[in-house]
Amino acid sequence: MVVGIDHFVLTVASLEVTCAFYQRVLGFERIDTPGRPTALAFGNQKINVHEIGRTFEPKAKAPTPGSGDFCLITARPLAEICASLAANGVVVELGPVERIGARGPMMSVYFRDPDGNLVEVSEYLP
Repeated sequence: MVVGIDHFVLTVASLEVTCAFYQRVLGFERIDTPGRPTALAFGNQKINVHEIGRTFEPKAKAPTPGSGDFCLITARPLAEICASLAANGVVVELGPVERIGARGPMMSVYFRDPDGNLVEVSEYLP
């Protein structure tokens, strides 16, 4: 049975702009390995980043920048995430709002990355 997510792929317009955004705003680590997709690592997971026109096989049937919609879990207080977003000029579209995640109640904040992907960052409630 499936027990977790190792990675997912985002197709982006600009590899450099996307990586800089996630590094600056969320503290992700950029990993460049020759012959492999660039990765943005966080916790025990990563996002592989494919630049449009420079994708890797196999790939989604119709890879498109801005079609992602995903939720990330933070171990830090959501207020710190909101402060980082504000400090980096990132507009919060919604939140903090209460949601129900895979493990129960959580507080979430929603914003968009440079390609328009909807990013939800959540903190599980005690």
